[in-house]
Parts: sequence; C-alpha cells; structure tokens
Amino acid sequence: NELEEWKQKFSKNHEQREGAIEGIVVFKGIAKGKAVIVKDRDDLHKVQEGDVLIARLTTPDSIMAMKKACAIVTDLGGITSHAAIVAREFGLPCIVGTKYATKALKDGDEIEIDADKGIIRKIKS
Repeated sequence: NELEEWKQKFSKNHEQREGAIEGIVVFKGIAKGKAVIVKDRDDLHKVQEGDVLIARLTTPDSIMAMKKACAIVTDLGGITSHAAIVAREFGLPCIVGTKYATKALKDGDEIEIDADKGIIRKIKS
C-alpha cells in the first residue's frame, strides 16, 4: 500500500484525454508538423526539415534527424534523458515520457506539440 501511495503521489497520469497525449515538458514551445515515427536507426532517414520526431527514446545516432525536426516526442525518458538534453541544446519543443506516443500516432499525422502544457494533439490523420 505504501508503494501504491508513493506511485500515486509522484507519478504523472499519462492517460489519453480528449484525443490528447500527455507527457513531461523538458523544453517549452509550440510546434506543428508531420509526425514521423522512428522505431530504430533505419528510420532516421524519414525525418525531414520541419517534421516532429517521435520515438521510444533517442540516442546519439539520432542527432542529425533531431536537428531537422521542429519538435521531439518520446515514449520514455525524463528531464535528464538524451532527448531532453539535445532538445534544450537545439532549442526544440520537447515532451518525453508519454508512454505510448509511438503507438497512438502514425507517420504523416499532422500534430501540434504544446510543450508549454505537455500535450500532443492530432490536427488531422
């Protein structure tokens, strides 16, 4: 019971609400763009200038794709994750720890990243 109480106290609820995906803001800003799901390093070439890079997590291999992106969203990570550090360095809106953005979004979805509030919304599929 103590563990459950602690988890409730310190865990962010990442439910999908009214079509929105929530996560942890690591660099504020608002961006709109085409979602590009990066499952592994073989998908990095899909990211074009102005796309939103969406991945389970990022690694140093992702840097060139991250430079092209207008925003970064990850399923995993926190304020000291690779995605968070690089996003702050590049000045890119970034939300991490969404838990399921790579599953809820598809390549080509037009999305809006509100990294002031920690919300990702589909504009159109």
